[in-house]
Amino acid sequence: MNSLNDTTKTPNPNPNPNLRDQLERISLTAVAAQLDDLLAYASKQRWSPRQLLEQLAQIEVAERAHRSLERRLRAAEIRKFKPMADFEWSWPTRIERDVIERAMTLDFLAEARNLVLVGANGLGKTMIAQNICHAAVLAGHSVLFRTASKLLTELHRQTPEGRLRKLRSYANVGLLCIDEVGYLSFDDKSADLLYEVINQRYEQKSLILTTNKPFKEWNEVFPNAACIATMLDRLLHHAEVTVIEGSSYRVRESEQEATARRRRKR
Repeated sequence: MNSLNDTTKTPNPNPNPNLRDQLERISLTAVAAQLDDLLAYASKQRWSPRQLLEQLAQIEVAERAHRSLERRLRAAEIRKFKPMADFEWSWPTRIERDVIERAMTLDFLAEARNLVLVGANGLGKTMIAQNICHAAVLAGHSVLFRTASKLLTELHRQTPEGRLRKLRSYANVGLLCIDEVGYLSFDDKSADLLYEVINQRYEQKSLILTTNKPFKEWNEVFPNAACIATMLDRLLHHAEVTVIEGSSYRVRESEQEATARRRRKR
């Protein structure tokens, strides 16, 4: 390996035509893409070598942060959602706004606490969960958003060895959201798998869970399952449970759209 002294004894006065390729080979892709413009600007502004190096570092750090954010957003699979600015707090007849707004600050992540949103269909539970997950990605956390159906289907399809790997991935992600527990019924094997996911994250990593069923009705979601009491014990031990009550947003929107169509036809 050449030392710095070896490479600076006789500097080449001619520009290196391979500099861009060399920068890309050492993964300085953002610098390589902006090289000509940056050098021209540095010459015009008469930057010192240190000023140039500082700018090169800033460009590369910013680009890597951007790529990291894009990767985490893709991996999270949050899907399309409305921002909380569009949430109509006055529509539900019961909602704990302070609990939800505090959750948006992500304070529960540091304490490995869970957030459970309980309420009938169409009241914004998924929208709230998606916004919290998106905020967590922006804050630098790894996130995974799954419906209960998709999560359990993924686990069922695995070989025993693959299932262990998948369970580890669910256990290790910074924030896991399990959406729509209670919309479908599952067998006792599914209950065991969901218990494993919750148990492996217990007191280690935070979990967001949305459900349209009160906990006393979970035996209808997982008929004949023996682990429901233990599952709920792990889920709720360190959890903020917030209940949303009211009529469905979607039903209201559907009625408003139907009314608007009738008016246009007159």
